[in-house]
Amino acid sequence: MAIPRPRGRAVPLLPLLLLFILLAPLIYSVSRTRLSWAPEQGPKLPHPAGTKRPYGLVLGPAAGQGRPDRLQCQGLKAVNKISLSSERMHSGDVTFVTVFTTYNSGPAGAGKMSSDAVTVGKHSYSKEERSMAILNSFVSFIQVSMPTSKVIILTDPKSKLSINQGRTTILPIEGNYSRGNLMVQRIKSYIAFLELKLEEVDQVNSFSNYIFTDSDMAVVEDLGHIFKRYPHCHLALTFRNNKGQPLNSGFVAVRGTSDGISKAIEFFKKVLEAYNLKYMKASRMLGDQLALAWVVKSYLPLAFGKFSRPEIFTGEVNGASVLFLPCAVYNWTPPEGAGQFHGMPLDIKVVHFKGSRKRLMLEAWDFYNSTSQLSDMLCLILKSGRTKYDF
Repeated sequence: MAIPRPRGRAVPLLPLLLLFILLAPLIYSVSRTRLSWAPEQGPKLPHPAGTKRPYGLVLGPAAGQGRPDRLQCQGLKAVNKISLSSERMHSGDVTFVTVFTTYNSGPAGAGKMSSDAVTVGKHSYSKEERSMAILNSFVSFIQVSMPTSKVIILTDPKSKLSINQGRTTILPIEGNYSRGNLMVQRIKSYIAFLELKLEEVDQVNSFSNYIFTDSDMAVVEDLGHIFKRYPHCHLALTFRNNKGQPLNSGFVAVRGTSDGISKAIEFFKKVLEAYNLKYMKASRMLGDQLALAWVVKSYLPLAFGKFSRPEIFTGEVNGASVLFLPCAVYNWTPPEGAGQFHGMPLDIKVVHFKGSRKRLMLEAWDFYNSTSQLSDMLCLILKSGRTKYDF
């Protein structure tokens, strides 16, 4: 006799239908979310961990549009031109001084020449050639904006450095120019150079004023007015609204008189002393700026309350009359920083291509070299400056 199987209890259809109706919006939402994260058709993008910085110009919106005191751009065309100063031909004798050295990549780097090569305009550069191209651009910008100025390059006597640009001199200064010690050595080289000039200035009737700068800067306006308008200042520093590093060591101007040079030597010696005592752990980078700020704060603490406003002021530091110039004009970097990028001032004098903006400096010079339009070149910088490039 067959035994009948037990029949399962039937599930009512009405509760299932109600459950489906309640869950339908959630199912739809999840499916939409999955679709929104689906990759777009087209070229596949690398994984975020393997992303590379751009190796060509990336143009974006120009900040500061609509502000009458900022450069206005339509595409790469400047609407309100930045005019050259009428004081250009009457600014006096100014010499730029920078520290630069070359490093031997060794046999291991020889085989990587082709893979490291980058192209800017019609020129290709190996990793070693990029630094020289930046140095040449630095000199070229000075020759455009201040054609009567000289450039002196302080370097390691062991460096195989040569440059074929008019009014440019290479001056070897003994010292330790290794990468980890370069910032400390730069201060020592400045002191050694000024001591040489102090001996010379007493023997001649004329003198030159000096501007010590990084070599990744573009001088786009005559700077001789610094010494002409402020005749009683011995040296000048550039400041910004940055609590940790309010002073940038990439621009220091020194009056070339005996008194000015003497005061500058003592100032740099104070900075070097603070560097050695307090900031050697940051000797590879930023230590010089920390030491610079410490010295200024020791003698002129009230100055730090003025750094939030981009207005020129003076103060006395260790017996030297110091002129404080805003980075926004005399040491402008694209961009100025988070929440501070309000465009390019119309009275800009110097552009500083710090960090991963070196390619932009070469691109800017290449653009100017082909157009001879300085204001349009500044639009290129303004629209490209938010990007960190491959070098």
